[in-house]
Amino acid sequence: MSVLQPSTVEEVLGALDGEPGAELLAGGTDLMVEVNFGHRRPASIVGLRGVEELAAWRREGDEIVLGAGMTWTQLRQDEPAALVPALAAAARTVGSPQIRNAGTLGGNIATASPAGDALPVLYALDATVELASVAGRRLVPIEELIIGVKRTTIAPGELIVAVRVPVARGPQEFLKVGTRNAMVISVCSVTLVVDRPDRSVRFALGAVGPTIIRCTEAERRAAAAVDWEAGELAPEKCVEIAGMVAAAARPIDDHRSTAEYRRRAIEVMARRALLRTF
Repeated sequence: MSVLQPSTVEEVLGALDGEPGAELLAGGTDLMVEVNFGHRRPASIVGLRGVEELAAWRREGDEIVLGAGMTWTQLRQDEPAALVPALAAAARTVGSPQIRNAGTLGGNIATASPAGDALPVLYALDATVELASVAGRRLVPIEELIIGVKRTTIAPGELIVAVRVPVARGPQEFLKVGTRNAMVISVCSVTLVVDRPDRSVRFALGAVGPTIIRCTEAERRAAAAVDWEAGELAPEKCVEIAGMVAAAARPIDDHRSTAEYRRRAIEVMARRALLRTF
C-alpha cells in the first residue's frame, strides 16, 4: 500500500488524479474500522492531516466557512461554537475525547450515514458543500450531495474542501438519544434551528430514515404558531408540533432500537427543543 501525505489541497487533487481509486484518510474513525474488519483493502491512501487549509475556518459576511478537516474538538471552540451552536452541541456528543480529536466534519459528510451527528444540523441550516477536483470547484447543497445510506454524488477525484452555513440568527438545539454518552452511534437525533429575522423554524432528523429528514409541514406550522414579537410558542402548540415532527420520521427496527421507540424519542426531543427555545 502506498501512502501519500500532501500538504496542500492542490497536491491532494493531483494525487487523486494520478492514482484513481485512492482512499482519502482524514481522521480515520470510519475508514480504519472498515479496514480493520477487512471490508476495505485500499491500494493507496492519501492522508489529509497535513493540509492546514482544510482545518481552518473563516467568516464571510453572514456565512461561516468550515474547513472539511476541522475536528469535532475544533468545532467546539468558542468562536465557531458561538456562530453555529447546534453544530457545537452535536460535536460534544461524538465519541470520546480521542475520537473528537481525530474525526472530521468532512469525513462525517463523506461517510453519509443517516446516523452522522453533523448531518441533521447541516440539513437544518441548508448547508452548502464545496467540492474540488483538478477540473475546478463546485458548490452543492447538502441534500443534493447525500442521496442514500452511505451514497453521495461526490465524483471520483473530488475532495470535500469546506462547508458553508449561515451564522446563527436565533436559538439552535441538537438533541440525541444513544445508549451511553461516549462511543455511541446515534439511535436518533433532532436539530431545531430558529431564524428570528426570517421568522422561520427548521427541523431535521437523524437516524430515522435512509437520509436526513426535513420536517417541512411541522416547520410551516411552527413558524405560523410562534408569537414572533414576544418570541414565544404556547406549550400546547409545542406538543402539537412535536407530534408532527415525529410523524415525519421513517424509522426501522434494527439492533440499536425499535422503530416505535425511535418515533417516540423523536417526539419527546422535538417537544423539549421547542420548550427550551420558546
